[in-house]
Amino acid sequence: MTLDGTGHTLARVHRRPPAALGLIIALIAIVASCDSGAAGPTARSTIGSTARPATPAPTVHPVPGHEVYGFLPYWEMDDTIAAHVEATFLTTLGLFSVTNARDGSIDTTQNGYRRITGDSGAQLIREARQRGVRTELVFTSFGSDRNTRLFEDLALQDAAIRNLVALATRLGVDGINVDVESLPPTLVPAYGAFVGRLRNAVLVANPNGQVSAATAANTLGAAMAVAAADGGADRIFLMGYDYHSAGSSPGASAPLARRDGSPKDLGWSLDMYADLGVPVDRTVLGLPLYGMAWPVVGPVIGAPQTGRGDPWIPRQHLDVLADPSIVPLRDGIEVVEVYLLASDGSIGVPTEPASGGPGGADDRTWRAVYIDSPATLAGKLALANERGLAGAGLWAIGYERGLPAFTDLIASFGAGETLP
Repeated sequence: MTLDGTGHTLARVHRRPPAALGLIIALIAIVASCDSGAAGPTARSTIGSTARPATPAPTVHPVPGHEVYGFLPYWEMDDTIAAHVEATFLTTLGLFSVTNARDGSIDTTQNGYRRITGDSGAQLIREARQRGVRTELVFTSFGSDRNTRLFEDLALQDAAIRNLVALATRLGVDGINVDVESLPPTLVPAYGAFVGRLRNAVLVANPNGQVSAATAANTLGAAMAVAAADGGADRIFLMGYDYHSAGSSPGASAPLARRDGSPKDLGWSLDMYADLGVPVDRTVLGLPLYGMAWPVVGPVIGAPQTGRGDPWIPRQHLDVLADPSIVPLRDGIEVVEVYLLASDGSIGVPTEPASGGPGGADDRTWRAVYIDSPATLAGKLALANERGLAGAGLWAIGYERGLPAFTDLIASFGAGETLP
């Protein structure tokens, strides 16, 4: 059972395997049949090549678990972030992010590296340890070309692994998160092997260390989740967002159903992961702490877009979100709040045409903001309980600063309380 965001309970019927399951099975067959070394049958990794991945640490929580994994991006690491993180219930804090240079070294020119290895990162790691919160260094590799170079070159992967583990050890973090996006499907086997070798290397350096993997909510993401789990990843963070994005039609970043009739929603992704055998007790359901705003043809829910959307970060719009006189509309299908913003500064469905338009006509333009509130997120967090997952996760900590209702909701979930 789950909530529709208004307090009403909905029955979620058992779904048949999704239509895209055939593609996933084909991708998993690649994982099973290909050699674990992407450089060819004669290539042999110098890292973790003689040992199978150690048995992943079992969850210490009852089923369902109530872990809370929070990604903290480097651009949120300002002078006030440590206090905000301290006030937010987390079991794991992912410091986002670092990446590799062409020789496998850590790219020290990136802002993520500078923030994480600087005073802000040191404070966050130190204070998290004092509170008993795990920290993970997030490794990112984005883009098809970059990922082709990395996952077709075993020596480059091993260099990256050595340098990632060395940096994690120097920083004193508890593990490494792997966030690989836009991976060519044929390189899923190499990705899974990389996760396994990375985990072996982490355990050599820190017997209590962990490796997690962030994987997308689509078919390729499910294939990568299976490969990462088979490689021994301790947690799989299902990125349950971006179902609607800048170039798509307007809608919820994390819908419980779809207004456009597409089957691809949170339940669809969770079913796909489960059908393919991704362990539920190692799965974390990631949810968004951000919204998207599109220019639209008019002030109604579901109005078509007239251009690309843009991210809408809550803490940048406290004038709207913290004003009790501004009440959003609720999309009861996708379960998300909708703010209708007019070009004259008014908000909401107009009751009369704007004055001053040519011939008295309403010449305003409109933007529609689709964003989760604590009320709509509650029904989505309930899915983690309903499915017996290890817990839930958030992208991104810091976005909700100044809105304590989000902090309260996260704490309620972490405590295993009944969600509002």
